[in-house]
Amino acid sequence: RDGGVCGVAGLRNEPNVVRGGATRRKNGNRARTMMMANAKTIQFSEDARKSLVEGINAVANAVKITLGPKGRNVVLERSYGAPQVVNDGVTIAKDVSLSDPLQNTGARLIQEVASKTDSKAGDGTTTSTLLCQAMVLQGMKAVTSGRNPIALKRGIEKAVKVMVAAIREKSRPATGDDDIRNVAMISAGNDTVIGDIIATAFARVGANGSTSVEESQGLQDELEFTEGMELDRGFISPYFVKDQERQVAELPKARVLVTDRKISAVADVVPVLEQLVKSKEPLLLICEDLTGEALSTIVVNKMRGVLDVVAIKAPGFGERRKRYLEDIAILTGASFVAEDLGITLESVTTDMLGRTDKVVVGKESTTIISTGETEDAVKSRIEQIKKEVAATDSQFDREKGEERVARLGGGIARIKVGAATETELKDKKLRYEDALNATKAAMEAGIVPGGGSALLQCRNVLLPLMAETEDEDEKAGIDIVYRTMNAPVKQIAMNAGVEGEIVAAKVEELKFGEGYNARTDTYEDLMESGVIDPAKVTIWALENASSIAAMVLTTECLIVETPKPEPAAVPGMPDGY
Repeated sequence: RDGGVCGVAGLRNEPNVVRGGATRRKNGNRARTMMMANAKTIQFSEDARKSLVEGINAVANAVKITLGPKGRNVVLERSYGAPQVVNDGVTIAKDVSLSDPLQNTGARLIQEVASKTDSKAGDGTTTSTLLCQAMVLQGMKAVTSGRNPIALKRGIEKAVKVMVAAIREKSRPATGDDDIRNVAMISAGNDTVIGDIIATAFARVGANGSTSVEESQGLQDELEFTEGMELDRGFISPYFVKDQERQVAELPKARVLVTDRKISAVADVVPVLEQLVKSKEPLLLICEDLTGEALSTIVVNKMRGVLDVVAIKAPGFGERRKRYLEDIAILTGASFVAEDLGITLESVTTDMLGRTDKVVVGKESTTIISTGETEDAVKSRIEQIKKEVAATDSQFDREKGEERVARLGGGIARIKVGAATETELKDKKLRYEDALNATKAAMEAGIVPGGGSALLQCRNVLLPLMAETEDEDEKAGIDIVYRTMNAPVKQIAMNAGVEGEIVAAKVEELKFGEGYNARTDTYEDLMESGVIDPAKVTIWALENASSIAAMVLTTECLIVETPKPEPAAVPGMPDGY
């Protein structure tokens, strides 16, 4: 008891410090030194869980005041530049760092809830943080009263599965511009301008299109569209430019040669160029690079009017470059000329060249507008890419896959966010990103009534599960989930200055689809009035919150690094020296 392993004084519930040191052992002429890690602070059972809860509360209390149409903002200090005023749950959560390392561990756990929900659904971070806090607080009461934490965890997991199934069953597909507008508007804090812009963007580019958010130098929000496939590569040589004023080269009804090879010898491309001289068709040449004799010969013939050719470098790098080139080949109906496939440049004929309706090549970008003849091949390619995206765990690969789908789908919308100050600009950009992610989630998995009413009105499915569960501790776990399902409704009401308990009791009595609209302070049909949430966001918020909450409840020991004391300041020189 006095010594213990690693200096732990028995199993007392007070913090214990494990101290590092060095041991020197002689073995013949060799001396071996083993260095221990930095000192650690250890807490057990009730004290450990209490520290975690204090950290969770610190983050959740800062985040939950932003929930709902009447939620407030949070000001974040920045080490450089102006402070940031935000209404975004995950941004606020990530910014919290506590001086107590034990409490900070709890803060980092709930930050994981917000980050995971943000990465998977793109929205719902405030809801997931609030649900996690509510589950932990309810669970702590159960653990303190003597319930088995492992059985509680099993009960929570069972209840969440049943809730998720109920939400999926009651969701309906997002159809039409109105649903998209309403989802975006609610996610952006009831901003109708953001809702209208995102609805316009999605209506134009379609389900396979891409919508991105960028910062603008102006005061107003703008929406720009690019039709066709856009590549982030421009002409290799300025001599390819036809329109000197706009610095672009336009090729109507152009043929396309797609290869992953570097072309330096003109003999490689002479056969296909001679065939194009006869047919008088323009050519877009996409290759790894065009240099030396090949470049100079093509430029000379271009300037003399013999050939109408523009060459660009292939987009992407490494293995991803081949995928991009295959996409271009499928879109234009070209054969991908690659030595891996046994096709050489010398063997290329005009039948192997792709066709386009129009190609516009600028200094840093190229737009290919297809003829539409390869629509079936493009659709199957998009389906293949979507399967690859679904199978990957890498966020980078997922983003690049979605980008490829958008390029093939033939539509890219850019929302350029404008504001008077940088503080307002950053807040608006975060709202746009949340609204955009919520809209994508709604199109994927449908919509449910908003305002937290879906969770509250679905919780009755847990009553039969509780009745048939024999283990009392498991039943208590199910009850934890049941009791926390009213937390979002209560918080939205409280942020609107109304008594949360009264609102939650009233909403539970209403039929599914009806609820409390905090913006108008009325009880109404939320689906009709446009107060809707993506089902995917609600599900991910619930699953991620329950996952971390169950982990906290089963925690019996907490080990953190002991903060090192600040070095003492060097005393100044006495007067007279």
